[in-house]
Amino acid sequence: MPRANYNDLVAFLAVAREGSFTKAAARLNVTQSALSHSIRGLEARLNIRLFHRTTRSVSLTEAGERLRIRVAPQFEEIDLALDALGELRDRPSGTIRITCGAHGIDTVLWPRLSKLLPKYPDIRVELIADNRFRDIAAERFDAGVRLGEQVAQGMVSVPIGTDMRMAAVASPAYLSGRDEIRTPKDLANHRCINLRFLTHGGLYAWEFEKRRRELRAHVEGQLVFNDTRHAIRAAMDGFGLAYVPEDMVTNHVEKGQLVRVLEDWCPPFPGYHLYYSSRRKPSQAFGILVDALRH
Repeated sequence: MPRANYNDLVAFLAVAREGSFTKAAARLNVTQSALSHSIRGLEARLNIRLFHRTTRSVSLTEAGERLRIRVAPQFEEIDLALDALGELRDRPSGTIRITCGAHGIDTVLWPRLSKLLPKYPDIRVELIADNRFRDIAAERFDAGVRLGEQVAQGMVSVPIGTDMRMAAVASPAYLSGRDEIRTPKDLANHRCINLRFLTHGGLYAWEFEKRRRELRAHVEGQLVFNDTRHAIRAAMDGFGLAYVPEDMVTNHVEKGQLVRVLEDWCPPFPGYHLYYSSRRKPSQAFGILVDALRH
């Protein structure tokens, strides 16, 4: 392929990563029509279709997936080489892409990045709020942030947050006059607010533990959300019990807006970890960021 057409590969990877021509065009700062033209030209030169397109979705064909697997790591190496050149300058520089859930960004990443970045104006950070487990190498992320127990093997894992706990909560009005909740099995007699995350596919099972006895409760209720903040609001409005990170409801509990139940069934578990490929040679900018986040 002529060297002048390498930009089409960048366009291809952007669409493959985003699963959307609209999002990819915004990321590359080009028009959607220009991006579509690049992809059509690449497919014409290769004489093979790379994407399945419908009015609602874009997905890779078998040929497209093969190309992504082969090409994505090469472009990652190019990015690393360019970042390494920044180390020859007086100030650390480069772009660091991180995938993380919204809760992790709010509670761990942003509080520290907001203090770090003013000291290093040439370091750029791109945070992608997403609860899915992404292939950080294939999708050209420098790192991901997940709970410690969820980090895949073979990754360098750096603890960046304290241990966490979950909390089962409901409004005083909801609990008034209803059956007492002493064990997770009692949840079967109550309305619960479910969560559905893309990572799990199905509804999230509420996990409890007491004296080494573990229980997974599959609860039922009228509402399902994919964001814990909405579940908390519904619980405050009296629609049932929500099961969310403890720190997200501490203030509401202290103000009497929510009441905790099953607290003795909610032990601590490993908090957030930053993880990245063991094959990756960290740049100076990345090393500074890791040190700032390290707990």
